[in-house]
Amino acid sequence: MTVAGADQPVAAASATTSRRLLFGGDEQVVLAAGATVVSDPVDLAVPDGGDLVVSMYLPGPTGPVSFHRNVHATGLIGDRPTKSVFLLSGVDVLANGRQTLAVLGDSITEGVGTPDDANLRWPDQYAARFRHRPAVANLGMSGNRLLLDDARFGPSGQARFDRDVLALPGLQAVLVFLGINDIQQPPSQTDPARLLAGYEQLARRARDHNLNVLGATIGPFKGWIRYTEPLDQIRHQVNDVLRSGPIFDRIVDVDAVLRDPADPAQLRPAFNSGDGLHPNAAGAKAIALSV
Repeated sequence: MTVAGADQPVAAASATTSRRLLFGGDEQVVLAAGATVVSDPVDLAVPDGGDLVVSMYLPGPTGPVSFHRNVHATGLIGDRPTKSVFLLSGVDVLANGRQTLAVLGDSITEGVGTPDDANLRWPDQYAARFRHRPAVANLGMSGNRLLLDDARFGPSGQARFDRDVLALPGLQAVLVFLGINDIQQPPSQTDPARLLAGYEQLARRARDHNLNVLGATIGPFKGWIRYTEPLDQIRHQVNDVLRSGPIFDRIVDVDAVLRDPADPAQLRPAFNSGDGLHPNAAGAKAIALSV
C-alpha cells in the first residue's frame, strides 16, 4: 500500500509525496474477515483540505469486500474509473490539537446532488469555511436510516454509531442528520414518536462519552418520487419537536434553510439538484453556512 498527496482530485498521485505504508514494519498484511488493520504512522504533509490518494495491491481474488458505494470522487481499479472506495475505512491525521466534528448522515451529507470530484459536499464547504478549526468527519451514507438496517444501504445510524462515530480519535461533537429515509423509503416509518426516540437514544449515547450532540431538522422533499402529503406531515411533526424539545444540545434547522418560501414543502428552486430531495452545491453551501 502507498499513500500520497494528489496533483488533482481525480486519483492522480504525486510521485514526490508518495510514501509506502507498512504494518508492523512489514509491507504485507493479512486482513481477517470482519477485522480492521491499522498501518504504521507515515510522515506526509498534506495541505488542509487537500486530496489524498491511497493505493493498495491485492495478490488474488478476495470475494466480497467492504466498500462505500459512492463517495462522489473518482478512483481507479487498474485503469478503470470508479466512484466506490474498497477496504479503506478512514485516515487518521495529526491535526495539531484540533478536535473533530462527526456528521452522521445520509445521501445529503454523502454529497448526492453535488458535482463529483469538486469537494462541494456540505461538510466540505463547512470545513472550508472554518479552515484550521474543527476537523470534519463525513459519515454520510446514501439510503441510511435512523432506525432500520437495509440490505442495500447498510446498517442504521443507531447500529453503526459506535463503529463510525465513537471510534473516531479527538472527537468533540456529533451532528445527527438522519430521518428522511425512514419517512420516504419503504417501509415508511409513520410514527413520529419512534423517530424521536431514536434521536434521543443517539443523544444519550453521545453524552455518555462527553460529546456535544447536535441535530438537524429534516428538509423538504416535494417533487421526490415517493413524496406524499401524509409523509410530509410526519416530517413536520418530527421537526416541530426537534425545534422545541430538549433532545439535542443545538439544532441546525436545515428545513428552514432549504425550503421554498412560496411552497415550504419543496426545496428552493436555486437549491434543487433536480430530484426534489437532494440539494445542489448551492443548497449544500446554505447548509454549511447554517451550522
